[in-house]
Formats: sequence, C-alpha cells, structure tokens
Amino acid sequence: MAASADTSAAARVPRELGYRMPAEWEPHAGTWLAWPHKEESWPGNFGPIPTVWVEIVRALEPSEHVNIAVNDSAAAATVRERIAAAGISTRTVSLHVIPTNDAWIRDHGPTFVTRRMANQTELAAVKWRYNAWGGKYPPWDLDDTVAEQIAAHVGAPVYRPGIILEGGSIDVNGKGTLLTTEACLLNPNRNPHLTQAQIEQHLRDYLGVSHILWLGDGIVGDDTDGHIDDLARFVDASTVVTVLESDPGDENFERLQANYDRLRRMTDQDRRPLRVVTLPMPRPVVYDEQRLPASYANFYIANAAVLVPTFNDPNDATALQTLRELFPQRRVVGIHATEMVWGLGAVHCVTQQQPLAV
Repeated sequence: MAASADTSAAARVPRELGYRMPAEWEPHAGTWLAWPHKEESWPGNFGPIPTVWVEIVRALEPSEHVNIAVNDSAAAATVRERIAAAGISTRTVSLHVIPTNDAWIRDHGPTFVTRRMANQTELAAVKWRYNAWGGKYPPWDLDDTVAEQIAAHVGAPVYRPGIILEGGSIDVNGKGTLLTTEACLLNPNRNPHLTQAQIEQHLRDYLGVSHILWLGDGIVGDDTDGHIDDLARFVDASTVVTVLESDPGDENFERLQANYDRLRRMTDQDRRPLRVVTLPMPRPVVYDEQRLPASYANFYIANAAVLVPTFNDPNDATALQTLRELFPQRRVVGIHATEMVWGLGAVHCVTQQQPLAV
C-alpha cells in the first residue's frame, strides 16, 4: 500500500522535502493507461476506440512498462486477449483492477514527483481533487480515487493539496518552470475560493516549481476550458512548441496568435528567453456538427518514442517532421486520432508517466 504523507497543518509540502515534477522526457519506469469503456464519451462511435488504445500500447511496449487500469477481472481478460491478438508482447504489460468512470488518466491520475536522497531517486504522488472539468460529466467518484490506487500499486507516499486540478492543465520543463492557462486554472468552476497567487503557491509547494508561465485561452471545442496540452508543450528545458492556425478566418486564429505572442516574450526560470517552435493545426475536425479539439500538441513523450495524434490531414506530415527534428533520439509515431478526438481528448490525455526511481 502507498505510504500516507502527513497532511496536517504542520506538514511539510513536497517542495520543502526536495521533490520536483520531472519533465516528461526524463526516464520513465512506465506509462499508465485506463482502458476505455464509457460508450457515452464517444456517442455513436465507440467501436474503433479500443483499437486506438491497442496502438498506443504497441508504440509504448518496446521501451517501457505499460500499466493499464481495468474495471474488473473480466475486462482484464478481454484486454489481454486484444493485446495478444494484435501481436503485441504482454511481457511488459500489466493489468490492474482500478475501476474508473472514464479513460482520461492524464487528468484524474496522480502527478508523480521525485527527489534524490542517499544516492537514490524516491517517488511520491500528488493527488489533486478531480471534478470532471468543472462538474461537466458526472459521475466522477471512481475517477477521483484513481490517483491514490495507483500510488498504492507503486508504493509511493501521497500528498494531497486539496485543490481541483487536472494533469493536462500543466506542463513542466523539469528545471523549475511550469506552463499553464488562465482559462483553465483560473476558471471559477475549479477553485473559485483561490486567487491566482494562491494557486501559484500550490503549484510551487506540490510540484517544486519556481517560475509559472500563463497563457490565455484554449482551442475551440476543448471542454476542459483550455488545457495546456492542446496548446503548448515543453520539448526540452528551454524550447516550447505551440500550435498556430494559418487561416485568419478560423476561430482559433486570434487566440493561438495571442498565446504565441505571449510565449515569445516569456523567459525560463533563469530569465533566458524561450525558444518557440510552431506546429500547424489540422483542418477543423467536426463530428455531428461539433467542432472537436484536434491538436498536434496533444502528443506524449515516452522513453524511446513520441506518440503524436494524426487526423488524416495534410498537416500530419508537417507536425510529425517538426517533432522528429525536435526529438532526434526518439521514434515519432503517429496515432490515428480522428475517432478518438470525438471523446474530446487525444493521446496525451489518456497517458500518464511514472518517472523512474532507482
């Protein structure tokens, strides 16, 4: 079972104990997924969705352990059969009975932090409160317990800030800088009792960051109220990739340009200007007359691969090539996400890294 961190008023927060949130490209012990089962999240189009998860496992399995949360033993057997039938080795795939309401483990799973102590790396888990993006999709009672259950599986102590926050709303460079958005973290449907300064203090205390950068609005169709993982991502300690819309008539054009302009004026924790690289946006992806939050920024950085959502779009090739140039030591793998994004999320939203602790 996970150790229980002291959360009394006198307790020391992770920052004071030497913990920090590693960058996503730092070594992983594994990746966590939650197997999709809620058909209402992909209304009328759930059929292709489990196959997307199989392809994510295929891309991850060669270089890191894949942990999958399933609702029960029957689901575990079905998932195991699907993976084996796809010709994927199950040697480094583990299934865990951790019931979920939905599959967006980036947002309801733990945020792992690490510290170096006595020549070894120690792991801890931050368990944020979760309310399904501002109370939009009840029930979320099972999802709100996932972080602690995963921490128990890996034997990590748990720290509880007591505020609502989703993992897709933050991105870090591992050196002290965190990137987020005003549209999400300052939204009154999350923590209306907290000021911006108070939210920043929670981020410093529980993630070990020192420098917080705020972008503005998210992309059209994003029901998370503007998660950063659809907008801009660190790819190394000083470089950020951000999506830009080239069509001035598109409703994303002005908001993405405004975020780009902010990034170009921003600095890292050492007051050095950020290097800003742009990714295109795909053409609008529309399903049942709804604009979906399709974005190439929703990629996941694994140990030996970068998994990138693709949309059968001419800009797929440009996005993949840009990321290949930024990650020359990793395979850049396209994951077909046109059906996946009907659930209003993509590859980064369904993955959660567990840092290596040795």
